[in-house]
Amino acid sequence: MRSAAWRPAFLLGLAALLGIASAAAQDYPSRTVTLIVPSAPGGTLDALARLMAQGMGADLGRTVVVENVTGAGSVVGTQRLVRSDPDGYTIGFGNLASMAATVALGADPNFDPRRDLTPISIVANVPMVIAAGPRSGIRDLGTLIERIRARGEEVTFGTPGTNTTGHLAPAYLLSIIGAKAMLVPYRGAGPAMSDLAAGTVTAVIDQTVTMIPAHQGRTAVALAVTGSSRIAQLPEVPTFAEAGVPGFDMVIWNAIAGPANLPQARVDRLLKAIDAALATPAVATRFADLATTVPPPAELGPAAMRDRIASDVARWTEVVSRAGLAPR
Repeated sequence: MRSAAWRPAFLLGLAALLGIASAAAQDYPSRTVTLIVPSAPGGTLDALARLMAQGMGADLGRTVVVENVTGAGSVVGTQRLVRSDPDGYTIGFGNLASMAATVALGADPNFDPRRDLTPISIVANVPMVIAAGPRSGIRDLGTLIERIRARGEEVTFGTPGTNTTGHLAPAYLLSIIGAKAMLVPYRGAGPAMSDLAAGTVTAVIDQTVTMIPAHQGRTAVALAVTGSSRIAQLPEVPTFAEAGVPGFDMVIWNAIAGPANLPQARVDRLLKAIDAALATPAVATRFADLATTVPPPAELGPAAMRDRIASDVARWTEVVSRAGLAPR
């Protein structure tokens, strides 16, 4: 019969292993954390990610480096995220498109955000703005819609790329008004906005982070904003409902996630850093400047984000199917 003498040694060994694991959790992060942004520099995701990276890095005590990974809209960058090691040193900043609607758009991204991501938290809700180029002669949404109906695909929408919110939005709008126009994908919002200013494309729909500075700098003419009310930064710009298109309403959530199977201890540590970043005056002030809001407490954290991903996959699958959208 085996002696019970082995038990103290076993328990001591187990305690040592648990101590090592605990120390490892406490030591995280011990090096730089990479925050993947699946879009080019200069767009909404990039701007918000850099704000969050700075605030999170201060709380983590380590640099959080933003890495822009472009291609196929948001697909290549998100693929990079889901294929990374679940150790907390590679996380991603995405939004409704990259973390939900990509599935609905009929693309084959080789990942499913409901299965292949570890949600950490939604961090920002951002309204969208439709704008025309300053050389277009268009100064209100009604005029743009009349031009679309009269000229069809001669009217062009610049988009940040396929499988992005800025590509889905005009396709959705066109389905609502029952008309066609040409969608022109770029490698990010920056190039699309440059061509809008130059008159190469007629219009762009993007988030306020991109659109407010463009309108204020007179490189774009804001025509309407999503949401239930006007925003303080563009008080003269009507909502879509006020402009005659009440059915169009897209407020875009932006969020941070890791690859699947990210350990809970590291999720908790990253969530603490997110909370600290959102509480900093720099982030709060910049969010306010760009009409960006932090979700209420009930919509923060992993569980709420997981539910939001699932509900938006279902919602946009239904929208795309019903409207016959092909925004690629």
